[in-house]
Amino acid sequence: MIPTGQDSLKTRSTLEAGGKRYAYYSLEKAAAALGDVSRLPFSMKVLLENLLRFEDGDTVTRDDLQSMVDWQKERRINREIQYRPARVLMQDFTGVPAVVDLAAMRDAMKGLGGDAQKINPQVPVHLVIDHSVMVDEFGNPKAFEKNVELEYARNAERYEFLKWGSQAFDNFKVVPPGTGICHQVNLENIAQTVWSSKDQSGEEVAYPDTLVGTDSHTTMVNGLGVLGWGVGGIEAEAAMLGQPVSMLIPEVVGFRLSGALKEGITATDLVLTVTQMLRAKGVVGRFVEFFGPGLDALSLADRATIANMAPEYGATCGFFPIDERTIEYLKLTGRDDDRIELVRAYAEAQGMWRDSSTPDPIFTDTVDLDMGSVEPSLAGPKRPQDRVRLSEVDELFNAELETTYQKHDDPRVAVAGESFDIGNGDVMIAAITSCTNTSNPSVLIAAGLVARKAREKGLTRKPWVKTSLAPGSQVVTEYLNASGLSEDLDAIGFNLVGYGCTTCIGNSGPLPEPISKAINENDLVAASVLSGNRNFEGRVSPDCRANYLASPPLVVAYALMGTVRSDMNKTPLGQDRQGVDVFLKDVWPTNDEVRQLIDAHVSRDMFISRYADVYAGDERWRAIEVGGGDTYDWPEQSTYIQNPPYFTGMTMTPEPLTDIEGARALALFGDSITTDHISPAGAIKLDSPAGSYLIDKDVPRAEFNSYGARRGNHQVMMRGTFANIRIRNRMLDGVEGGMTRYVPTGETMPIYDAAMKYQAEGTPLVVIAGKEYGTGSSRDWAAKGTILLGVRAVLAESFERIHRSNLVGMGVLPLQFADGENCATFALDGSETFAVEGVADIAPRQDVEVKVTRANGEQLVIKARCRIDTYNELEYYRSGGILHYVLRNLAA
Repeated sequence: MIPTGQDSLKTRSTLEAGGKRYAYYSLEKAAAALGDVSRLPFSMKVLLENLLRFEDGDTVTRDDLQSMVDWQKERRINREIQYRPARVLMQDFTGVPAVVDLAAMRDAMKGLGGDAQKINPQVPVHLVIDHSVMVDEFGNPKAFEKNVELEYARNAERYEFLKWGSQAFDNFKVVPPGTGICHQVNLENIAQTVWSSKDQSGEEVAYPDTLVGTDSHTTMVNGLGVLGWGVGGIEAEAAMLGQPVSMLIPEVVGFRLSGALKEGITATDLVLTVTQMLRAKGVVGRFVEFFGPGLDALSLADRATIANMAPEYGATCGFFPIDERTIEYLKLTGRDDDRIELVRAYAEAQGMWRDSSTPDPIFTDTVDLDMGSVEPSLAGPKRPQDRVRLSEVDELFNAELETTYQKHDDPRVAVAGESFDIGNGDVMIAAITSCTNTSNPSVLIAAGLVARKAREKGLTRKPWVKTSLAPGSQVVTEYLNASGLSEDLDAIGFNLVGYGCTTCIGNSGPLPEPISKAINENDLVAASVLSGNRNFEGRVSPDCRANYLASPPLVVAYALMGTVRSDMNKTPLGQDRQGVDVFLKDVWPTNDEVRQLIDAHVSRDMFISRYADVYAGDERWRAIEVGGGDTYDWPEQSTYIQNPPYFTGMTMTPEPLTDIEGARALALFGDSITTDHISPAGAIKLDSPAGSYLIDKDVPRAEFNSYGARRGNHQVMMRGTFANIRIRNRMLDGVEGGMTRYVPTGETMPIYDAAMKYQAEGTPLVVIAGKEYGTGSSRDWAAKGTILLGVRAVLAESFERIHRSNLVGMGVLPLQFADGENCATFALDGSETFAVEGVADIAPRQDVEVKVTRANGEQLVIKARCRIDTYNELEYYRSGGILHYVLRNLAA
C-alpha cells in the first residue's frame, strides 16, 4: 500500500498500458513547478519520483523536491532526504539475524504493553536461502545431492526458524534452498523494473521498482534499471517496518562507455577494469550511472555484472537506465506481457527511457572508458580492485611472495599418499561461483566451451585442484544441459555442487586432508581462482592465502594449468593425447561460438518453467514442520537461534547519552579492514572463543558449521568479532588472528576475552583504524558484535558507507581523523586512554575533540569529524540504535 499524500504539486496523472489504467506521479508536471529535470541523471529521477509520491509536508517537503532539481546547478547539494524503497531483499546469512531481531522486537513490544502484530513488514520482503550450501563434495556426479543433504542436516534449526517467519509475518516470502542466489533470483524473477500497487484510494499506482537489500551486491539489479543498494540488516528491518531511509542527496558520477569489447574479452575483464578505475577515482557514498554509446554493445547480463560489483568499486550503486535491452531481458526471462508494456509506457512518460537520441545527463563528474581497450584480467591476491593483467599474474605473484610472505625459495612438497607434489602459487581451488558471473550466459557458455575443447584434447584438471560449479540460477543448468556443455564440465571436474554463493562467501569446504596438511606444515602460499566478487584475506579458505577473481573460462583454464606462477599465455595448460603442448589460445572459444550456443539454447521457456513455483521448495523443505504463533518460542538449548540482548530492560524513554571517559583501545588496525575481518563468515576455529563456546555446548567439531550460519546466536557472533584468522592488530607485533593486548597487565589474549575483562571493570572501549574501514559485505554483525563487546566509538581515517551506517544504527559513534592525519600522526600504540566530551549534544558531521592520555601521563587532543551524517541518524544514535527508535515509535 502507498499513501495518497496531499499531492501539493498536483503531479498525479494517469497512463494506459496493456489495456490497464494506472495512476503515476509525473516528473513532467513537477518540472513545470520546480524547473527542468530532463537532464537529471536517471537514478536521480527515480529518487525525485519517490519524494513526489510521498510528499506530505513533514518527512518530504517542497524544499526537498526543489533541492533535487537545484542539484543540477552545482551537481551536488548538502541536503538530507527521506527515501522509501518499494521492497526489501534478504539472504539467509543476513536474513536469519534480521528475523531474530523482528521476533525479539515482538517480545519487546509485548513488554512495553504494545501490540506484537505491529512488528510486521509494511513492504514486500523476499528472503532467498543461498548462503548455506558448502562445497564438501566435489568432482563427482553425486556432489549436488550430497551437499544439499549436508546443508539441510547442518541448518535444520535455522530453516525451521525461517519457515516460522514466513508464516508469522505478513508480506514476507522465503525462497527455499537450492533455488539460486538472491541477486540472480531478483534479476530473473522478483524485480519488475516498474512496480505497481493499490494506494489508499484503491487506485493502481505505477512507480519505479526500488529496494534495499541486506547483501551488498543488491546493486546487481541496477543493471535492469532498478534502483537498489545494500544496507545493514538493522537498516533493512527499519525500512520493513515503515521507516524511511535517511540519506544525503548523492553526487552522481557518470561513467561513459564507448566502443565494444574485443574478440575473446569477457564481461569479467570489463568489470575488473571498471572497478579499478572507480576505486582510483573515489566514489564512496556516490551513485555511479553508466551512459554513452557503449551501452548498446552490452547485454543486460553484462550490465548486471558491472552493477553487481558496485560495493567493490565503493559506490552506493552502479545504475543503468531503462532501454531496449531492458525490454529484451524482461521478455527473455518470462515477465508478463502486461508488465513489459507498462515498463515501456511508464519509462517513456517519465523521461526515464534511454535511446540513441537521449541527451547525456548532467553529472557531478565523469569517467571515460573505451571498451576496446580492455585486456584479459584477474584481480588479487587480496582485494577486488587490484586488477592484474593476465600476462602479469605470475610476475606479480612472485613479487608478492617475496615482499609480503618473505619467501625466497620455492619448495615442492610431496603430498602424502598421492602421486604429486605442490608448492607456492599452486591453485588449490578453482570455483565457478557467486552472483557476479553465474548470472551471465556469455561467460558460462564460454567456460563450458573451454572445458569441451580441453576434453577433446585429453586435458583435465590438475589432481590437487578442488573444482566446483555453483550457478546462481537453475536456469544455468537448463542451458548447460541443453547445449551438452554440462558433460564437458563434469568430465574435467566442474560438477554441479549446489545453487548458492559457496566459495565466494567462504563456503568452499575443506581441502582434502593430505593437501591441507602439506600446505600448513610447510607454510605454503597456496592460491585460489574464483569467478566471484570478493577475495579478502581469510575469506575463501583458511588454506589459501592468495586469491584471484577471474572469469569462469579462466577459472577452468587455471584448473587445467594448476598454478598462478606461470604465464598462462606462454605456458602450456597440459599436453594432448599425442604429447603436444596445449595453450590457452587452443581452447579459448570465439565470440561467435559463444553467441551461437546462447541463441540456440537460452530460452524464455526455461525461465518460466524454473520459476513457476519458486516458493515451494523440494521435498526436504516441504517436510519441515513449524508451529504457529505471533511470537517465537525460543529453544533454550539451540546453538543457532537465541533471543538477543538488545532490548533487555528497554523502557519507553532512552537512557541519556554520556561522555566517553577513560576508554581503552581494544584494537589498532591499518587500512582496508573489511567486514570479513571484523565479523568473519567462514570456518570457526577449534581453539577460538567461539569454538570453545560450542565445545562447552557439546557441539562436535564436525558440526561447527560457519560463523555465517550461526548469526542467529549472539553468543557465537560476539566471540567471533574481530576473529578473522588474517586480521592484524598493531598493538601486537606481527601476530595474525583476533588477538589483543590487555593493557592493564600487558597480557596477550583473544579480543573477546579482553573485551569481557574490560566490560567487567566498567571500562569503555574504542577501535582505531586506517582508511576504508568496514569495506565489503553489508554485514550488520560487524556493528552488532562491536557494540556487544563494549566499543563506544570507532576512530578511523575513512569509513565505507554501509558499515558507517550500521555503526550508527547500533549506537556506536563513528569518528573520522582530519584529512591527512591518522594514528601514526599522533604515534598511537594502543596503550593510551581516550575521552570524548559533549556526546549528549553532538551534531551531525561536527568536529569533536578526542582527548588522549599516554601511558606516561602526556596528554594531546585529536580533532575528529563526527560521522553521524544526518539528523535522522542522530535520532537513532540517541535512542540507542535504529531498532530501538522504531520500536518505541510503534509502541507509542
